Amino acid sequence: MADQVAAISTTVEKTNRILSEIEREMGWQGRPDQALSALRVVMHTLRDRLPVNEAAGLGAQLPELVRGIYYEGWSPGRVPVKMNREEFLDEVRRRFVYARGNGIDIEQMIRVVLETISLHVDHAEMQKVKASLPKNLATLIPD
Repeated sequence: MADQVAAISTTVEKTNRILSEIEREMGWQGRPDQALSALRVVMHTLRDRLPVNEAAGLGAQLPELVRGIYYEGWSPGRVPVKMNREEFLDEVRRRFVYARGNGIDIEQMIRVVLETISLHVDHAEMQKVKASLPKNLATLIPD
């Protein structure tokens, strides 16, 4: 039982670290709700754009709590949803409720979320994700 409690504490700590990094990079200090929404929207849009095997490969690398957020509402039989770069940006903008009237740079937000996630997963896995995307969309994922 103590191991289970420690595992929960660890995943909460990792998730809070990811959210704090997103908050800091976006200048949203004190807005974990906004950082969580950005993480959810970007990761869901990316997940739905990926082939099932790549989406599952990335999901397996995520901290447990982030993995739950990532898989929330996923329908593997409906993916990948074909989107080019502009369609991807538009989808994130549409789904990110804090973007409305706030002048948030959606492309910057996507880059921040993906750069933050890339620090917490295996580099080779992120490169597989990047390779599975169209070139103009793959540029949003760090090398």
